[in-house]
Amino acid sequence: MKSLKDMVSRLDYSVVKGELDIEINNLIYDSRKVTAGDIFVCISGANVDGHDYIDDVISKGAKAVIITKEVEVQGDVAVLRVKDARIALAELSAAFFDYPADKLKVIGVTGTKGKTTTTYMVKSVLEKVGIKTGLIGTIEAIIGDENIPAVNTTPESFVLQSYFRKMVDCGIKVCVMEVSSQGLMMHRVDGFTFELGIFTNISPDHIGPNEHASFEEYMECKGLLFKKCRHAIVNADDEHYKDVLKGCTCDISTFAVKECADYKAEDVKLVKNPGYLGIEYDIKGRINNHFVIDLPGMFSVYNSLAALAICDYFKVDIEKMKDALKVAKVRGRIEKVENTGDFTVLIDYAHNAMALESLLSTLKEYEPGRLVTVFGCGGNRSKLRRFEMGEVSGKLSDVTIITSDNPRDEDPLLIMQDIETGIKKTTGKYMMIPDRREAVAYAIKTAKTGDVIIIAGKGHEDYQEIHGKKYPMDDRELVSSAL
Repeated sequence: MKSLKDMVSRLDYSVVKGELDIEINNLIYDSRKVTAGDIFVCISGANVDGHDYIDDVISKGAKAVIITKEVEVQGDVAVLRVKDARIALAELSAAFFDYPADKLKVIGVTGTKGKTTTTYMVKSVLEKVGIKTGLIGTIEAIIGDENIPAVNTTPESFVLQSYFRKMVDCGIKVCVMEVSSQGLMMHRVDGFTFELGIFTNISPDHIGPNEHASFEEYMECKGLLFKKCRHAIVNADDEHYKDVLKGCTCDISTFAVKECADYKAEDVKLVKNPGYLGIEYDIKGRINNHFVIDLPGMFSVYNSLAALAICDYFKVDIEKMKDALKVAKVRGRIEKVENTGDFTVLIDYAHNAMALESLLSTLKEYEPGRLVTVFGCGGNRSKLRRFEMGEVSGKLSDVTIITSDNPRDEDPLLIMQDIETGIKKTTGKYMMIPDRREAVAYAIKTAKTGDVIIIAGKGHEDYQEIHGKKYPMDDRELVSSAL
């Protein structure tokens, strides 16, 4: 039980009716979950308005209601009016769980690409040097021995604060989390201050009717993180980084490959051995040393630079940094599947044209014998994505194997035909194998010395969604079975 008076101590509100000296059982923003003694926050969404359910929640025994509109509220309940219900939900959530973020060092990572890999790298290094670290992101939340599958990249504020509470209770000292532009725009990370804010990069993405109206709005939302943190670590090579940082209220450190920076990578070299792709470089500036990363490509340099800068902030020993980064792995992000052959098999989440082009361009730099790409596209999604991904793979791959991804409510063969339309704009070789298991098996069976096989689109997912049902399917298991 929580005192309503204590819960609203940091909230900007006006009392419409009722008293604050009452005890609250739970904080709820979904009317279907209200029980006796709860406080209900009326969220106005795109399709549902919580204000329409006030009578319903009062009949269920709600003791207090948070509103943003002028509405008539009957019954013996406390009614508080606020300007923004989502900000109120974040502040109330922090209070409900006794401000757990105050007892953590929270690191927020934002950017179009690299968030997931950077967060796992940071967790790997900090854990290796004995700093107990939690993680919240696109794939999962990791709290001690508990792994909770993610619904959103950045959870709703109540869920987020509940995770912080669990972390504090099990002795975690640092939380590293992905912070999406939607999460920032919808105030999911209000109610606390980040110790560090990290900017990886930005490019036009998430622009559309249900996301951001323009690239300028997208950048502005990303920039909100740097008004909520004490220190920033940013990619100085990104052409838009100063726009993203406009109005920031924190001190700034930089990392880069091209520009002058506090953490600069020099003499970058690709490392290629049978079945192995990596990268090495010298770092100059606040750290001066040589690093080898068991992940391919220039984006691995940038991700590791961000991780190194974070670890330097926490005064991690340089040799421990090197050891930890050498073995840092992320499920479904350029994930290498070990095999005894003289070819390389990688699994990646690339599921749009921009991500696939970046990935395949990177792998082409290693001059593989052949670059073989196995992928499909999700159903109930834009056809344009299918055309674009087909064209990208046709241009960059030596062989493309078109297969099924998550067809959802669509015919997988029709999805594959859309991909084929894109490939036909190129001279790339391709074949169509609808069964994903058979497609992966064919790629492995026909692999030649020096080949790089990339299985794209599903990454960390361990299911295939067909007509509303998820069936077990894990690309790692498909590869292992084929091997």
